[in-house]
Amino acid sequence: MALISACSNGEKKEQTVSANRWYMNSIIYNVEVRVFKDSDGDGIGDFNGLTQKIPYLKSLGVDAVWLAPFQPTSYRDDGYDVMDYYGIDAKIGTKEDFDSFIKAAHKAGIKVVMDVVLNHTSNSHPWYQKARLDSTSKYFNWYVWSKAKPKNFDEGMAFPGVQNETWTYDEVAKRYYFHRFYDFQPDLNFENKEVQAEGKKILTYWLNQGLDGFRLDAVPFIIDKPAEGDDAQPMYNILSNLNATVKKLNPDAILLGEANVAPDKNKVFFGVHGSRLQLMFNFYANQYLFYSLADEHVSTFKEALQKTHEKPAESQWAYFMRNHDEIDLGRLSSKERNKVYEKFGPEKSMQLYDRGIRRRLAPMINDAKKLELCYSLLFSLPGTPVIRYGEEIGMGDDLTLQERLSVRTPMQWSSGANAGFTSGNKPYRPLINMGEYRYQAVNVDLQSKNSQSLLSKIKQLIAARKSHPEIGLGAWNVLDTGTDEVLAIEYTYEGRKSIVVHNFSKRHLEKVEITRNDTSAPIAENAINSAEKVQIKDGRLTLALGGYEYKWYGFKEQ
Repeated sequence: MALISACSNGEKKEQTVSANRWYMNSIIYNVEVRVFKDSDGDGIGDFNGLTQKIPYLKSLGVDAVWLAPFQPTSYRDDGYDVMDYYGIDAKIGTKEDFDSFIKAAHKAGIKVVMDVVLNHTSNSHPWYQKARLDSTSKYFNWYVWSKAKPKNFDEGMAFPGVQNETWTYDEVAKRYYFHRFYDFQPDLNFENKEVQAEGKKILTYWLNQGLDGFRLDAVPFIIDKPAEGDDAQPMYNILSNLNATVKKLNPDAILLGEANVAPDKNKVFFGVHGSRLQLMFNFYANQYLFYSLADEHVSTFKEALQKTHEKPAESQWAYFMRNHDEIDLGRLSSKERNKVYEKFGPEKSMQLYDRGIRRRLAPMINDAKKLELCYSLLFSLPGTPVIRYGEEIGMGDDLTLQERLSVRTPMQWSSGANAGFTSGNKPYRPLINMGEYRYQAVNVDLQSKNSQSLLSKIKQLIAARKSHPEIGLGAWNVLDTGTDEVLAIEYTYEGRKSIVVHNFSKRHLEKVEITRNDTSAPIAENAINSAEKVQIKDGRLTLALGGYEYKWYGFKEQ
């Protein structure tokens, strides 16, 4: 189904209404099992602890949980250095514990998506150990090798400033091996048909264990051809084949892609009718969102939204404010990036990889009203909201921890010992126990008792999102507000209409006139404050907006 609506420049543009799939309006919650809840006092979060917290997730309004890697690991990259694709890290539970969690989550109506790292393994993985020992082994061709040091050995690094090369010499194999990430994470060779078959086997196995989908790590690097250089055509057919494997087993299962690509590549990653990725993180818009938040003007973010407007009806953008990595600002100009640094990460210790910021959102924004604005944005943008554990209570960061670990500290449940995370004496990772964001001051228990807390506001916003399905499903249009400080988006779906308005500025705006394309005169009711109603006359909605204020309006025709 398609709608024709007028763009702000007066031109007609076709807007595709999304297919009504479960992932279009779901609230996805990102969890790291090891730092969420410890049930047995050994200091490490586990599946039993996560199962205990399902009622909390349900009360929050979560529809799906995205699990960070939980497979056996060498503990050098927080689980992304996989040693066994078919196992569960013994430190966080047994297969029975995992099964119990899946069963309890599904009983509560919560779907479960797992992180799967197909791009690379740990160098401790048996496949790599066999490969480096024997060049005649089938596993040798499961990785990417070169007898001579490639000329581009120091190009294409995922972690510039930390990595020095992408080709490293293996003394045992007597060859250079390719690694897009750390040198202990050799890339798998997806040009190899056996590796492709293994990838499908991995997904099949976990779907059979009850998973509802996968977050595919580093998608562009799965399908590239490092031996041929940057000019090689990516192997998009791999994504098509992975998707076909998943859909054959479970038509409702999803592939959520981590693919930080330019807008002109979106369609090939999503695939025709969503034949490759059902969901993809909108990294492009996210970078310009942070620039607009720093600059307090919305034009660059509006442009980024328009550039990522078109997508298959079966696919959906995933929006986020913070994830488990750095805030990537690599697509901004140096001037724009420096503006964001100046506002949100002025100290060198707050920056990472010469492109990003390694802070949690609350200390970055450092303003309660603006922080609330950020979350109103998250839950009202045209896509699926993804929120990371602890963000709902405004957790802080620990900049003394290495690289991205700064935003991966244990969940803060209470003011009690070890934040209620563990009854043991030594948490898996240090708790934040000093400063404004210490667990004694920022935790779930305290905020659950306060109707004005961030946690309460997040629950209210999630409820508002659920009452407005047109946001995830409908045609949408950025409206003219007469000021570059205000963003207004109108949504339309099966007779439902809404407008969400955000003032990115700290300035009070006495009169904002929002021009609609529909000249009817409905009454708009504020979904956040139902006591407020405004009349729309001559296609214009006129309102006042306080600094960092936001409003959600649903239309009721007279």
